[in-house]
Amino acid sequence: MQRRQGRGSAGLLLLLYQISQVGLQNIPPVTLGALALNILLFISPVKPLPETCVSVREALHRRDWQRLLLAPLHHVHDWHLYYNMVSMLWKGIMLEKKLKSLWFGYILVVFSVLTGVVYLLLELMLVKVLDDPSYEMNCAVGFSGVLFALKVLNNQYNPGRVSSVLGLQIPSKYACWVELVAIHLIAPG
Repeated sequence: MQRRQGRGSAGLLLLLYQISQVGLQNIPPVTLGALALNILLFISPVKPLPETCVSVREALHRRDWQRLLLAPLHHVHDWHLYYNMVSMLWKGIMLEKKLKSLWFGYILVVFSVLTGVVYLLLELMLVKVLDDPSYEMNCAVGFSGVLFALKVLNNQYNPGRVSSVLGLQIPSKYACWVELVAIHLIAPG
């Protein structure tokens, strides 16, 4: 997994524009901090993507546990960052106001680690069920798993809402699952 050479910055610029439209003063502190950390690590990564992504081989077999914390905070390209952080912006504003900053920050850290653990377990299951050791090499980065967990949590706190998924009106309690299938069909992997 390599970050594209000569990556553009349109997604990053659009993200900064979106944040400015909301206004820094309207973004709760933990949400703002999560946005800033993801943007900072995109601009100046701690390590190259192949050294931050989470995989069974690297995290589990080689016991490189820091990947569980680094992978959610790194993104492949500016559009990957844009889509994840715009989603984080809206989910973060809603949930942090409802849950308060300390609890929301705790939840973000727990979800960040748990999504990596769940990813590892699913990849191990694929290795066993399909008898295909290549799944140990699949490496993932990005905040999408955390966002999925936040969406499920948001639906729990705001029941009865309806979401639009690909133009279809779907009860929010099912929308995250429909989105998961749609994303896999539109952009496998």
